[in-house]
Amino acid sequence: MTVIGTVIGLDSPDARRLELVGGKGANLAELIAAGFAVPRGFCVSTAAYHAAAEAARIAELLAAGGPDLPARAREALRTTPSAPETTAAITAAYAALGDDVPVAVRSSATAEDLPGASFAGQQDTYLNVVGAEAVLDAVRRCWASLWTDRAYAYRETTGIDQHTVALAVVVQEMVDAQVAGVLFTADPVSGRRTRTVIDAAPGLGEAVVSGAVNPDHIVVEDGRIDYTPGEQAVAVRALPGGGTEHEELPADTTHALTDDQVRALAELGRAVERHCGSPQDVEWAIDIRGALLLTQARPITTLHPVPTPNRPGLRAFFNVSLAQGLTRPITPAGIAAVRMVAATASTRAFGIPADPELGPPTLTAAGGRIFIDATEGLRNQIGRRLLPRILDVMEARSAVVMRALLEDPAYAPRPGSGLRFLKRIARTMLRFHVPPQVLLALASPPAARRRIDRIGARVYAHRPLAEAATAIARIDHAAEVLRAAFPVLPTVVPAAGAGFAMLGLARLLAGQAIDANTVHELLRSLPHNTTTEMDLQLWDLAVELRADPESARVFAELPPAELAARWAEGRLPRNAQEGVTAFLRRHGHRAVAEIDLGMPRWSDDPTYVLGVLANYLRMTDPEQAPDAVFARGAAAAEAAVAQVAAEVGERSPAKARLVRWALGRMRELTGLRETHKDYLVRMIAVARAELAAVGRELAGRGMLGRADDVFWLDFAEARRAVGGEDLQALVAERRAEYDRELQRRHVPRILLSDGTEPEALKPAGAAADGALVGTAASAGTVTGAARVVLDPVGAHLEPGEILVVPSTDPGWTPLFLTAGGLVMEMGGANSHGAVVAREYGIPAVVGVPDATVAITTGDRITVDGAAGVVTRAPADAPAPAAV
Repeated sequence: MTVIGTVIGLDSPDARRLELVGGKGANLAELIAAGFAVPRGFCVSTAAYHAAAEAARIAELLAAGGPDLPARAREALRTTPSAPETTAAITAAYAALGDDVPVAVRSSATAEDLPGASFAGQQDTYLNVVGAEAVLDAVRRCWASLWTDRAYAYRETTGIDQHTVALAVVVQEMVDAQVAGVLFTADPVSGRRTRTVIDAAPGLGEAVVSGAVNPDHIVVEDGRIDYTPGEQAVAVRALPGGGTEHEELPADTTHALTDDQVRALAELGRAVERHCGSPQDVEWAIDIRGALLLTQARPITTLHPVPTPNRPGLRAFFNVSLAQGLTRPITPAGIAAVRMVAATASTRAFGIPADPELGPPTLTAAGGRIFIDATEGLRNQIGRRLLPRILDVMEARSAVVMRALLEDPAYAPRPGSGLRFLKRIARTMLRFHVPPQVLLALASPPAARRRIDRIGARVYAHRPLAEAATAIARIDHAAEVLRAAFPVLPTVVPAAGAGFAMLGLARLLAGQAIDANTVHELLRSLPHNTTTEMDLQLWDLAVELRADPESARVFAELPPAELAARWAEGRLPRNAQEGVTAFLRRHGHRAVAEIDLGMPRWSDDPTYVLGVLANYLRMTDPEQAPDAVFARGAAAAEAAVAQVAAEVGERSPAKARLVRWALGRMRELTGLRETHKDYLVRMIAVARAELAAVGRELAGRGMLGRADDVFWLDFAEARRAVGGEDLQALVAERRAEYDRELQRRHVPRILLSDGTEPEALKPAGAAADGALVGTAASAGTVTGAARVVLDPVGAHLEPGEILVVPSTDPGWTPLFLTAGGLVMEMGGANSHGAVVAREYGIPAVVGVPDATVAITTGDRITVDGAAGVVTRAPADAPAPAAV
């Protein structure tokens, strides 16, 4: 069948054009072209929908808006008569299939069954439709289903422009199905790509898809068939004159599929996957003659891309992005920067040469996230003990997953690996003079801080090149700055490490005198923390602006975006203009997701900072002022030191003096843990400024569509663009992939090379009473209204609200000053959010699975930061102050 007016045969080359036939139609046409057995049929193209939408005045309804918009759009499309040419074309195409052939009439939206969003089930399907009039009516109902409440809301959630969507309609000959169902070429739960999962039931596949039956569940892997019979009380059957019925099945109904049929289905699924190039969700049917037919195939959109291993065998990849508090993807330029820093670390710290453009072989990217191949570390006699312990305080849920992996024989320790590891670490520590740095820090914390300040002065000496520099020179300079970034880390981190070592020594000496709650108290309001100091400086600026009536008025009346625009134009009130400029001069290199070179710095766009200032100006209770809270935290910490020393002194005065000294050193040094991050981000900001200048030049030459397109290229590609190569198509492809990944809510902590997500095999549980359980991070209990924030830019947080977030990095922390508590999906007891929460004295629980889904803004919740539990509070529960 070929094109008939607004109708396109599924066997036509035009039927593979998404904009004409939608996702379902294009996928079916692709399967037919590849030689797969697909029921014959045709597609009513999007041109017919556009004509119907114009007649129904959908554009006018969209412009008018309103909560009942979807209902009004549906009604208009159902009741507006089709154009005569559309009616004639559909009638002729249906007649070409035969006399009153039963057909399935299925919606096929242009934003459906795509690699980034499946939209499965969002629009309607009508089965066993018989007769031309019934087909025409079903087509109109499919058009109307583009505007169901669920489809409209789904598009809003995924950021798809409501004005751009259109609907085609697939009309296919019905399969007289003996048995039907769905097949996944990868396990949709665990993600394992080597596993085929089949659900099957007698009759039409609608029974399985709709959930009308409990189907047979079959898993096929490595030639083995694991068959779990369902409870199939009914089968959906086609009626002779059209429509369907539910037929009761005998109680002794056995397997819906034979082993041979299961194997044939598994092979069919693999063939479809090979052709499409990605794991597939396949709908299938076996007719009464025993013929196996494909009725649909679409990508499995929920699976995270698998990192590419550089060694054979099953590999375990650890998600570094998540460990750094990033749930969002990283731009290609940001990934390139990480590769460059990691290559320097590999070469200089561990003596393993690595290409700066490619990074060390253990580092890879997938789905815009950075992963490290942790396999050899898990097989190392010392690494397998060390890695989970590090993650206990960094990203606790990852530690649980990693410990479970240690039970797998695939990660059994290798003899002699521990000694080799110790020798390598010892060489690295000597190369960077770590022992002398630790001793200096313990002997004289002020001397250690002065040394770190001198390093910082050298970091801040890095500047972008002069305006006359060439684009290639700027790219080279950006790379040079990034290669210089790693050596800063091992020359700064040891001082903070000495502080943590002193905490460990004190706990060893004090025994039960330092329990988990006491640790939280001891770590409150640590001095010399650059992130805390930054946040308090922003608070000080807010205090100044509150005293200036004109600044206070402007911040109360204008949204953050307008404040940012006025700052850029120099039109804020004088005190605000100068204060914000001074703050950005010192901290403008920071950003949300700041380890990503591609992310705008605060100096590029201060909207977030100005929004936080507006939040601060709403705080009126002097007792809750961040500087007062911080001072109380410092006093509480000193009191905790004294209490511990007194308890130990009852047993041993000498040991008490040593404990007090160790805890004093801990408080003097541990706050420096944020300094190396500040220095690294400063150097990333310099490299970003250089690439931004290159982007402006390339956009001016027409080589890029916009200046920030440069951040969707790596360094080698940027050089090629400067040389005249047109990479705009590559940029567009990467932007689209980035935007798709931004929508991903679930990101695996650890991912195996066969696609398995180990955490999915043993999901974290909740307390018996429905409470959410995580890791205790900052002691205290608080009850209040939840504020779920997925992106801090533009976030509105009322003083005292409990902040519920996926993760945080230093760019988030200004919000902490007005928060009453913190709940975080990521992190461990020593993750960034936990540390800052302790320093600000707000109760916090981290590592809470799916907190941003389970909790809704406005919910009243209680956060018990010592127990690591979040519970829902009764609506009339009082809101006690944090204790």
